[in-house]
Amino acid sequence: MRYKDYVWPHNPRVYTIRYERSMGERKVPFGRYVLQDLGPAKRVMRGEGEFVGEGAYQEFKKLASVFYEDGPGLLVHPVWQTSNAFFVELSLKQEPRADYVRYTFAFWEGYEGHSTGIQVSGGEKPSAPSGGGGRVWHTVQRGETMWGIARDNGLSLTQLIALNPQIKNPNLILVGEKVRLA
Repeated sequence: MRYKDYVWPHNPRVYTIRYERSMGERKVPFGRYVLQDLGPAKRVMRGEGEFVGEGAYQEFKKLASVFYEDGPGLLVHPVWQTSNAFFVELSLKQEPRADYVRYTFAFWEGYEGHSTGIQVSGGEKPSAPSGGGGRVWHTVQRGETMWGIARDNGLSLTQLIALNPQIKNPNLILVGEKVRLA
């Protein structure tokens, strides 16, 4: 999982997403009411994790420093849709130790929405560069994840990772990076 420039050393163990919808209510005579759908509201993404081992508290301090940065950032998660989100909550769940920290966090999705990883137009098509020996490549676009690229190209995540040993952390791919598809 990644948020802005911070990459979790391992993914948090608990994840939840809450979708909200805004509704308006108007009362009418005789105890009746009328509801009006005002549309989707924010998505709230919560999780719980722990840092274990030497430097656990130092790792939590790195995460806390990201919490204090202003503005939204790109939240990339292997299961959730990539979204522009605000880091709104970070809590310690017990007295921290140098070798163990348990924490919870929450992100609120920004108004701009999320990315499914599907390009509607203007996306670069996978190509076989000259001298590539039949290899097919994809250039990573903003908001894409390895899981989304694999799904969009009919591969399993395991297959895509095996084709790309140069990618040391599948949760951290960068815009412009080349990902081998075949």
